[in-house]
Amino acid sequence: MSDKYRDTIAASNINADDEKIKIAVAKILDEHTNENKNQEVYKFLLNSIDLTMLNSTDSSQSVSKFVERVNKFEEVYGELKNVASICVYPCFASVAQSVLEVSDVNIACVSACFPSSQSFIEVKVAETALAIDGGADEIDAVFNLGNYFDEDYESACDEITELKAACRDKKLKIILETGALKTAKDIKAASILSLYSGADFLKTSTGKEYPGATHEAVYIMAKCIKEYHSKTGNMVGIKISGGVTTTDEAVAYYTIVKEVLGSKWLTNKYFRIGASRLANKLLSDIIGLETNFF
Repeated sequence: MSDKYRDTIAASNINADDEKIKIAVAKILDEHTNENKNQEVYKFLLNSIDLTMLNSTDSSQSVSKFVERVNKFEEVYGELKNVASICVYPCFASVAQSVLEVSDVNIACVSACFPSSQSFIEVKVAETALAIDGGADEIDAVFNLGNYFDEDYESACDEITELKAACRDKKLKIILETGALKTAKDIKAASILSLYSGADFLKTSTGKEYPGATHEAVYIMAKCIKEYHSKTGNMVGIKISGGVTTTDEAVAYYTIVKEVLGSKWLTNKYFRIGASRLANKLLSDIIGLETNFF
């Protein structure tokens, strides 16, 4: 059966052979990782973090304290750039906005029934709109895996388009949940569908139910973003999330993105890492002293 969704996927020239991708990734990391183990890269990575607080025990008080630590960073480490954003549940967007004092840190919210994406589209759109109204600058929403695996590509794409409309002029990050998609073929197809439906970022994982980011998943996502840019001229960001906890792991993902997408993507406008523990590891390596500031 031919339709515009399958035709768009079929028009891609990206090789989705899992074994060949493993070889390509291993070559990149072997040849280029060490050159990126330096202070400038560590500082960039810290400035690219979406600092997350996504717990069942979150409250207005705990979120306020979380945001206050980000405010305090500028006072304690004024020579360093802050994290890129703080990421909270939609109901805490207004709390974060009321407490946040630093102008270069955005407020991101997971939305659209994160992390399962299982609800009515009306609920997902309403939650997203409420998050934006509450002060969110960015929305992280999960790709509809159920529709994708049913091969109902139209519904999966229409949902992204509706969510993007609800974001208005704010950024929409689509979480592919690559650990559920598993294969390069499916990660490629989901990436392409998301890109052509209006995603401003492709993100690997929720970090909740399924395995998190992998080098191979980020490689194929970056390849799709690069091809999309060459065809449309539109730059779309990439976000690595799910299990990135050490400086070396962050550097490896940075290396893959740098080699596949190039230096134009090496700004936190187009490169993010979603993490809660990584910030302290990076900060420790930057200042040369173990700290749990965040």
